[in-house]
Amino acid sequence: MTEPEFTPRAAATLARLAADAEWTRSGLEEAFEPLVPAKASWLADRVVNLYPSPPFDEASIFVLLRDLPFIPEPSVSSQRPTRNSDKPWRFEVPRYETTGQLARSLDLTISEIEWFADLQGRLRTAPFPLQHYRSARLDKRKGVRLLEVPKPRLREIQRKILRRILDRIPAHAAAHGFRNARSPRTFAMPHSGRDVVISVDLRRFFPSIGFDRVVAIFEAVGYPRTVAATLAALCTTVTPASELIGMDRPTAARLRTTHLPQGAPTSPALANLAARQLDIRAAGLARSVGARYSRYADDLAFSGGADIDVDRLLWLISQIAHDEGFTIHPDKTRIRRAHQRQQLTGLVVNSWPAVPRQEYDDLRALLHNCITTGPVEQNLQDRNDFRAHVYGRIARIGETNETRRAKLLNMATQVQWFE
Repeated sequence: MTEPEFTPRAAATLARLAADAEWTRSGLEEAFEPLVPAKASWLADRVVNLYPSPPFDEASIFVLLRDLPFIPEPSVSSQRPTRNSDKPWRFEVPRYETTGQLARSLDLTISEIEWFADLQGRLRTAPFPLQHYRSARLDKRKGVRLLEVPKPRLREIQRKILRRILDRIPAHAAAHGFRNARSPRTFAMPHSGRDVVISVDLRRFFPSIGFDRVVAIFEAVGYPRTVAATLAALCTTVTPASELIGMDRPTAARLRTTHLPQGAPTSPALANLAARQLDIRAAGLARSVGARYSRYADDLAFSGGADIDVDRLLWLISQIAHDEGFTIHPDKTRIRRAHQRQQLTGLVVNSWPAVPRQEYDDLRALLHNCITTGPVEQNLQDRNDFRAHVYGRIARIGETNETRRAKLLNMATQVQWFE
């Protein structure tokens, strides 16, 4: 259904009606009925899905209704009915039947797990010391990326969920990001030596994955709805309004609702699982046109012969992404043919995945300068651990070229890192 765009006056009226209504689907539907009779049921569903618990004030509801056109509807594949308790468990995961069992396994009391899950949204407007995340902005060429890093105790809880549950649920074979024995190199390998390489980027990958989709992942494993909702709440967040200043409206709209935080240890694994249906459909599309497909986080790659119908493939993958609750970034779609430099996640794949020669030459020049003038003079960006940064760059280059790795490591051993 096409999302309506309410005028500020209509959004304010709807917000006032919602603030006075019972915060349930039926209660909100009844409240919306006089103003938008044709959309009341649908609007109530959308509002409750985005805010399972009532916001603190009418202003929050107004902002939600105003920004609704910028918030994607849940994917068709994520709208599954609640699982019956007699359904079998999947995968070798701990079988928590109650929230109490989950709390005990995490060494928490019921009050503590409720505090960290914050299902009632009490901490959304709380002062910073009471919030569970620290935020940091990273400037990009276009816009800002917000990192939301959990504070130590919540981070440890999330690590337990990752180790005990999420690490035991396999992602789709096409997913190469955030997985053991997978890397940018394994992501790029299927596309080496191909006539056409197509790269597609998903816009706002982590913020696009909301609370309901995370609940559906835990329910699909076998957890009862209440346990799945608590697990999902422990792994998602709502960005405080103070952190959204200066952001573009669509991004702010998504961050304002419950989403996967980029910076939490559980988010990469949950993102891979949330994108599983996307991977299944994209891989099927690739097979149907004689192409290959792989994904690294929000980067999708297809490759095929010279006769591949690129326009049709791009149109179809955009429809699939939309169905699954994601959005293609049109400005980042790249089509590269064999006579061009075919690049994926920074690796040139025309013959075999390799770091561009220029990157190798730049690092070799940096190491030469470190040998002659010392590393302090070359640490122009004042990195806290410049040596680790350099060795990280060597490891990246060495992953695809052992000869270059050996040469760079030999130069690195000649640097006087500590005086």
